[in-house]
Amino acid sequence: QVQLVESGGGLVQAGGSLRLSCAASGGTFTNYAMGWFRQAPGKEREFVAAIGRIGTLTLYADSVKGRFTISRDNAKSTVYLQMNSLKREDTAVFSCAADVVPSTRAAQYDYWGQGTQVTVSS
Repeated sequence: QVQLVESGGGLVQAGGSLRLSCAASGGTFTNYAMGWFRQAPGKEREFVAAIGRIGTLTLYADSVKGRFTISRDNAKSTVYLQMNSLKREDTAVFSCAADVVPSTRAAQYDYWGQGTQVTVSS
């Protein structure tokens, strides 16, 4: 059983940056691909980014390409989401997830964190 804990959310002005972290425990981190998803109020959960087990494969939603970067530190069992040039429409609860293969589909992932709120003000 893998436990995931996100941190790093907060309030930031449009154009600013945040780095989210997701710390994993209870499993062998390198067995899992990791994903970030977000859900804004009244909207469906949507894919943000994913990374393969050793970090060479990355996937991004079109809406965040060029602004967000996913990375992982396997020695620390942590995955990161560096978010730059934030926009108001990025406001959402961001959650990390783990599964054996990277995917853009939330249903693919077996393990989820509780989420961290990101609020972008104008």
